Amino acid sequence: MKALLALSRLIDAINRRVGRAVTWLILLVVLVSAINATVRKLFNVSSNAWLELQWYLFGAVFMLATAYTLLKNEHVRVDVLASRFSRRTQLYIEIFGALFFLLPMCFIIIWPAWPFFMDAFVNNEQSSNAGGLIRWPAKLLIPVGFIMLFLAGVSHIIKCIGALRGLCADPREVLHGKSAEEELAEQIALEAQERERRLQGDR
Repeated sequence: MKALLALSRLIDAINRRVGRAVTWLILLVVLVSAINATVRKLFNVSSNAWLELQWYLFGAVFMLATAYTLLKNEHVRVDVLASRFSRRTQLYIEIFGALFFLLPMCFIIIWPAWPFFMDAFVNNEQSSNAGGLIRWPAKLLIPVGFIMLFLAGVSHIIKCIGALRGLCADPREVLHGKSAEEELAEQIALEAQERERRLQGDR
């Protein structure tokens, strides 16, 4: 189990570095979009290459940040029922969901995405738009993004098993903090309790 936890830490370290690097792409997207819009408005000049660069960068942010989002426990969950269960039961649900939904979904996407990228790479596929960019870098984002998400899922399973065995902290709380959804749910519950107390006080 120690070796698996070490593997989990390695995967998390890679995803953390990639996730932090991707945040700079957001700034780059904003700059490219602003420059492109300014040049188009002031000089009536536009370029398909600059427009496609915006799309590529946005795609890179979306695809490369999914694993980091899982690491930070920020993917949307529906915890209406799970929140009522014990922590151990919730960990078992996490493992089940990752094993039978997350990992198979990633594999189903990776399997055809790799030849999809290779075909574009080998043929040096170009954009159908005049002056557009080559296509293979954008298509490469699909298998890379889902491979990273697959590995993040493996890491998450390892940490859940480790938490069940008392070998590491609960990956949903101690390591990464509560998710935005969990914090919001707690805030709503506290406000509801406060309203209930006020109603009882008025009576």
